[in-house]
Amino acid sequence: MSLRIVAGAAALAVAVTGAVVTTPTASEGSPPERAGARGAKSTWTEADKAGFGTSRSRRSNVWFTLQGGRASEVFYPDLSTPSVRSLEFVVTDGRTFTDRASDMVTHTHRAARSLEFTQVNVDKDERYQVVADYVTDPRSDSLVVHLRLKPEDRAKYQLYVLYDPALDNGGMDDRGRTSRHGLIADDGAVSTALLASTGLGARSSGLAGTRSDPWRDLEQDQRLDHRRRQAGPGNVVQLARVAGVTGRGGPDGKQQATVVLGFGRSPASALSQARAARAAGWDHVVGRFNRGWATYLDSVRPVPASAQSSATKYHASVLTLAAAEDKLHPGAFVASPSAPWVWGDEVKDLSSPSGAYHLVWARDAYQFGTALWAMGDQPAARRIVDWLFRTQQMQDGSFPQNSDVSGTPVWGELQLDEVALPIVLAHLVGKDGERTWRGVRKAATFLAGFRDDETGRRAPYSPQERWENQSGYSPNSIAAEISGLVCAADLARHHGHPALAKRWLALADRWQAKVKDWTVTTNGPLSDSPYFLRLTKDGRPNRGTTYEMGDGGPRSIDQRKVVDPSFLDLVRYGILAPDDPAVVSTLDVVDRRLEVTTPRGSFWRRYSRDGYGETRNGGQWVITEPGDHRTLGRGWPILTGERGEYAVTAGADASSYLQTMIRATDGAGLLAEQVWDGRPPTGRACCEAGTGTRSATPLIWSQAQLVRLAWTIQLGRPVDQQAVVARRYTG
Repeated sequence: MSLRIVAGAAALAVAVTGAVVTTPTASEGSPPERAGARGAKSTWTEADKAGFGTSRSRRSNVWFTLQGGRASEVFYPDLSTPSVRSLEFVVTDGRTFTDRASDMVTHTHRAARSLEFTQVNVDKDERYQVVADYVTDPRSDSLVVHLRLKPEDRAKYQLYVLYDPALDNGGMDDRGRTSRHGLIADDGAVSTALLASTGLGARSSGLAGTRSDPWRDLEQDQRLDHRRRQAGPGNVVQLARVAGVTGRGGPDGKQQATVVLGFGRSPASALSQARAARAAGWDHVVGRFNRGWATYLDSVRPVPASAQSSATKYHASVLTLAAAEDKLHPGAFVASPSAPWVWGDEVKDLSSPSGAYHLVWARDAYQFGTALWAMGDQPAARRIVDWLFRTQQMQDGSFPQNSDVSGTPVWGELQLDEVALPIVLAHLVGKDGERTWRGVRKAATFLAGFRDDETGRRAPYSPQERWENQSGYSPNSIAAEISGLVCAADLARHHGHPALAKRWLALADRWQAKVKDWTVTTNGPLSDSPYFLRLTKDGRPNRGTTYEMGDGGPRSIDQRKVVDPSFLDLVRYGILAPDDPAVVSTLDVVDRRLEVTTPRGSFWRRYSRDGYGETRNGGQWVITEPGDHRTLGRGWPILTGERGEYAVTAGADASSYLQTMIRATDGAGLLAEQVWDGRPPTGRACCEAGTGTRSATPLIWSQAQLVRLAWTIQLGRPVDQQAVVARRYTG
């Protein structure tokens, strides 16, 4: 996953469907709602998730995330549509304190061989624990949470559930109301129903940040005094006491309960889903959930020897990768179930409605497909190919920059590696039927004939490269394009088109012969030896052509001063040999300029002067003007994995790279997009170097890269290096 450029992000300004505005009726004795008020601005939660799960069953179209002691975004009916901001638990003694779980000390654990997650929330005074187990019901559209309240003394407590819906990817048009046994939220497109196995006692719906906000009511005097039966439209917040749970057993109360949040297209449907899950009972629901994932793990290849010492962390990546597939649209794998920084902070055109990382990129899909293929889930890898060619832009054969899971394009830029990589993946997984071939032919024809409208330059020049914020001749993009044409030529021969194959191979050979001419400088200031540049704007690497870096970086920088480890795909695909002099010399430059050494191992930044990351004081990434230098891109685990793949091609031991990635995971095995890199605020005041930043977590590409590196080490070659390419160029 990379920086999603602002120009493309403008396409995210899609209006959220609203409901008809009416003034809610306040319950007797409660202060009236201000007419027209919709409550405080709704935002999404932070991106550093501690858990991500769903059932293996396709009958359940619900995914949950965990962050900060609570359930954060919950997705329904698909993985491009968050419909919940948060669901958390509150403990009070009814007299002296009221504590939210998100303010407690939280430890998160994942069950072995499953995506069941447990949060242990401990209050700061250690008076009690709230233990919450999270799953989704494999047989209904429901999030199911099993709660245990464990007091350390003999006091009686009250347990509440605090729910913040953001239905159908928007939190400002919801309505909430009390039903006979629970709480209903609805926005005309998506509905939820909140129930509990012990029943819900005192309950209320209000608008966040207003006098009707039930959390404010409870927090003020440890009682829910104003019980409003309905609220909205607006930023609805709902609160209910979980009946009977006091932390004491026997006649004075219970220590446990199950809370169910059902989803549907109507209130009646959501209520039906919630009732079905509640009736099944926790033991049956969690048993079915865990059996589903255990069966999945049994269906793929056993843990490779390279990862045996860290099998639990390896399984976390396998399970997280598998969970990132949408169920209504098989083969659509999203980039991440999180939205980092301003992507989740209700910044106009970026986060409302939420998109960005909840979308599908052909580039990311290639990374996922190669990992799935290596770990033994061949059907999923083939589903990715099918989905990609269904979403291909058939008028010209290109692929969208990104799409939602239904295949609807969202951003409008063009990246030629995203046109080439679906071809390469189709060839790898053996999708060579007539339907796939038609798509391959159109994509290869597009690549071969591409001319940029703005500059007039022909391929392999790309309007955007891998990191999506520069145009030019990129060694990484060119590597993908060469591989795409060679694989397309092999499929052309298979389908009886030798002349077409010959033409594409001749063009691939020309690009392979010229890639250094376009991207390797012999007079750059970073080394006396030739080295690859991140890209050239003009195909003339010995010219000091300047460009604006973006992300708050330099207003003007000499292209010869910018390097990027991504050139290594030329080696991974078999286009250049690992001991090629330009490759070896560039590795030295990249290590001196971009390598980050941490207690957990070495990571690499994306490219020189990258600004896609937190601010210098650790605040969220923000859009800045050129030359501001306020934000800093940090180390990327995927680049550690790719460096390990290079080591395998060079005949070296790559186990240290795999262990670095494993050490960078959190307690549940999730990998972030970026890690703290030793620059402030890394340290005692903030974060340990080599651990995840507040970037997208889990980044599915990071999880897939860990799996792929493990199998590359196991096989002794890159799992996605295809013989038809390697034999042609490196023997």
